[in-house]
Amino acid sequence: MAESSRSRRHRLLLTLRRNLFASPLDGLITLVLLAVCGSGLWFLMHWALIKADWAVVYENVRLYFNGIFPADHVWRSWSWLAVLAALCGLTLWPWPLPRPLMRLLPLLWILSLPIGLVLLASGLGLEPVRSRFWGGLQLTLLLTLGTIALALPLGILLALGRRSSLPLLRWLCTSYIELIRGVPLIAVLFFGQLMIPLFLPEGWTFSRVLRAVLSLGFFVAAYMAEDVRGGLQALPRTQLEAARSLGLSPLKTITLVELPQALRIALPALANQCVASVQNTSLLAYLGLIELLGISRSILANPSYLGRHLEVYLWLALLYWAVCILMTSLARRLERTLNVTGHH
Repeated sequence: MAESSRSRRHRLLLTLRRNLFASPLDGLITLVLLAVCGSGLWFLMHWALIKADWAVVYENVRLYFNGIFPADHVWRSWSWLAVLAALCGLTLWPWPLPRPLMRLLPLLWILSLPIGLVLLASGLGLEPVRSRFWGGLQLTLLLTLGTIALALPLGILLALGRRSSLPLLRWLCTSYIELIRGVPLIAVLFFGQLMIPLFLPEGWTFSRVLRAVLSLGFFVAAYMAEDVRGGLQALPRTQLEAARSLGLSPLKTITLVELPQALRIALPALANQCVASVQNTSLLAYLGLIELLGISRSILANPSYLGRHLEVYLWLALLYWAVCILMTSLARRLERTLNVTGHH
């Protein structure tokens, strides 16, 4: 046992020497970087633990998570956040779950968005709450899930349309994808907020939240379409030839052969678009929505918290980081479940 421990230490020292101190210049660069990173971490910890005033955060925790949701109904917001937390916990559970629960889990994820809408808006006899009261983390997650629910199927249809043998359909899908990818997201969001009401019949109206979901969904769909198209192009032609030899119709070939394999291949890129969707919601603060960034801006406008910008934005960065890391972990679990690496 002692010999084995000494052997491991010896291999570790050799690895460190080979990677970090292979030459005098490598050693100097390593020491300089360690000194810079160490001093930066020291100053950050000193500021965070001694100088920072975190009252601006813990006095506004409810605003960060629930926005200005009415206090009498805030349990509905917490209930939906608890549902999402439970689904994340079940998905990332390190031990095998019962088979019936594993089969039910995808359906529960699909239902999480309607459940959130019922709890936050109205339904099942609950008192209606206008969307202008939604905010904070709950609104950020609602916008993200709504964007993904709209963008993924639309992106798949656009990818299939771009590969279609019908010239008009192929031209329309290609034009849409290239147009959207050439326009900044903030411009799309402004156009969505201002122009969608112009196309509605008289007397109809969409809330700002729905307009934001539509704008984000149509924007992200163009990028997801290219990811799906890349997965479709990566399939060997022998797959299509085998499907034709079995007598499958074009529709069955797409749904049973092409799309399942293409989505597995494109899953890492699609997961990256989902993470980017979380970050894109921060732009909606400039349109008056009080998601996480909007809440932070409103808190900093309070005279009681003047000068607390660093604490607020550091806390905001940690919240976004936690949500993005959680989504990345969920995507990795899905990749392992679908055996993406094994497929390649």
